[in-house]
Parts: sequence; C-alpha cells; structure tokens
Amino acid sequence: MNEKLLSELKGYQIVGRHSAVKTCLWLKKSLKDEGVCYKQKFYGIRSHRCLQMSPALMCNQSCIYCWRPLELLKGFKGWDEPEFIVEESIKAQHRLLSGFHGTAGVNRKKLEEAYKPNQVAISLIGEPTLYPMLPELIEEYKKRGFTTFLVTNGTNPEMLERVNPTQLYISLTAFDEESHLTLNRPGRSNWDKILRSLEVMRDNSSRSVVRLTLIRGYNMDDKAIRGYSELIERAEPDFIEAKAYMYLGYSRLRLKWENMPEHSDIVDFSRKLAECTGYKVKMESEPSRVVLLERVK
Repeated sequence: MNEKLLSELKGYQIVGRHSAVKTCLWLKKSLKDEGVCYKQKFYGIRSHRCLQMSPALMCNQSCIYCWRPLELLKGFKGWDEPEFIVEESIKAQHRLLSGFHGTAGVNRKKLEEAYKPNQVAISLIGEPTLYPMLPELIEEYKKRGFTTFLVTNGTNPEMLERVNPTQLYISLTAFDEESHLTLNRPGRSNWDKILRSLEVMRDNSSRSVVRLTLIRGYNMDDKAIRGYSELIERAEPDFIEAKAYMYLGYSRLRLKWENMPEHSDIVDFSRKLAECTGYKVKMESEPSRVVLLERVK
C-alpha cells in the first residue's frame, strides 16, 4: 500500500491488502456516556459495539460531497479471503479500543463490551460491492453473531442480488441522471445500474433503507422531491433516511459551508417528501441532522 494513501488514512487500521477499520465519533461518545449514534435510536444497535469497516479501499465514483480522499487504492494484487478480513477487522477494532483504557470518563463496562462487537457497518470508505466475495464476508460476520449493515452507492446490482445483510442501504444524492453526473461524477453514467439496484432492493428480504444525502443548492427543491419520490416508488424501502451533507474533510475543496443544511431544513424537506410518497415521519436526530421516514404498510 502506497505511502500517500497511508498518510491520508490516519486514524484507520489497515487490514490486509484492501480493507480498513476505523472507530466512529459515536462509538467514542457512547463509551463516555455522551450520546449515541442515530442508528441506535432508529434501529436498536449498540453504538459502542459497532465495528465500522470497508472491504474495498476503492470507489467507482468521485462524489463532490465525499469527505474522504478520492484517490484510494490502486494497483494492489489479489483479494483477501473473507474469513481473514473478519478476523483481522476484529483485531483492528481491539487495537483502536486499546487507547481508551487511559481515557478519563470512559464507562468501563461499555469498554469491556466494546471488545466483543456484535454489529458491523460495511460502509466506512470506498464502495464495498467492488469486493467480489462480499456475500461470503457478510456470512462470516453473521457466523460470529454480528448484525450486518451494508451501505452501497447502488452501482453494482449484480452484487446486490447475491447479498443478504441484516439491513441494506442504498445511498442516493442524485434524483435523476443529470444530477447523478453532477453530484456523483462517475466518469460514465451508472444511472441505469442504480435504477436496477433500487428494483433489486424491492425484492430483497433484508430490511431496506434509502438514504438521501441532502445538499443545499443541489438536491432539495421541488424537482428533487418529485425525482426522489419516483425512485422511492421503484424501491419500496422500509425506511428513508433524509440526512444533511456535512461540511467535512475533502468535500470542503468542492462545496461551501452554506451547502450544509440545518436540521430544520431536513425536517421541512422530510415533511414534503412524506406528503409526496405516503411515507410517515417516524423520528429524528438533531445532532446528526437526520430524519427517519417509515413506509406505511
């Protein structure tokens, strides 16, 4: 792995040739009883027992809102086996947690529990469906008692037909092909594949979520709401997450502070989207600037 990539990924634990693990802000906050991730509030996972990882330090898009470095892994040789990635990712989580033993205010019981993660978020960096043994990876985590949340950009419908995570996310910012080319910058349009992935989601037995990353000035007007409504109708997800773009990291090179919506903007958008889709607003998390909408069955 090249030195430039390693320097860009400070705070990450590199696993094998193409995977990585990193503790998130909410795990740290949970260990100090300072709050939990909105996913704990929405879906019941335990923030301090969540392992956040990626099996693919690479991506097929260059989204303008991505806060991670866009030039990821190139030229590596060979794919690591799923069992190796799972075992080494747990070890990497242990190494990351070791630094909390001397930290003031840490809940010792939670820290002990954190060494036994039971939830994996396959979403850290890159596009996980590029890892060719993703179905086997998910099953390896399940064998160890993990719930599995998979987050994808929806550009690999063939892979989505093969996976069965606990919860499947398709993350959208675009609401039509034109906005896809502007916001996701795929080089060559993947829009047909994204549409197919939404159809695959509809037929998948996993709990399903469409996450909308909302950027002021780009995808929050009435045209966007109509476009998203058509996509939601195609996918029929159990839930919609309407979440604010956050002005962080490398995205600051491409966007401005004023492109980051306030929580009140997300609430207003969600109410309009609910009216258009028939979904109902279920709950919200102001610290994360996210609103959860639920399908009315």
